[in-house]
Amino acid sequence: MAWSISYHTKAVEVFVLGLPEGLLARYLRLTDLMIEFGANLGMPHTRAMSDGLFELRIKGREGIARVFYCTRIGQRIVMLHGFVKKSEKTPPEELKKARMLLAEVKKS
Repeated sequence: MAWSISYHTKAVEVFVLGLPEGLLARYLRLTDLMIEFGANLGMPHTRAMSDGLFELRIKGREGIARVFYCTRIGQRIVMLHGFVKKSEKTPPEELKKARMLLAEVKKS
């Protein structure tokens, strides 16, 4: 059975679709692989962040983007939050926001 991908909010979907061409192409390729093989593609494509939070690591000539996601029962992947990286480390406020959204999804 294939996995499915949904977006926690419309804002996440808008962010993803608004990525520069190269990053969007990479995102679409990685999500196709996730649908076929599951949520954990392993490094360098995905990374577990803790407590069921994962990041999709997108890199292209336009830069680097990250999309945080979680998995749900029934082979569902929920995209929670995304941002374009401007520094080497993930900004703490982006990680905090993703963890807050994860908590929301876990409650529902």
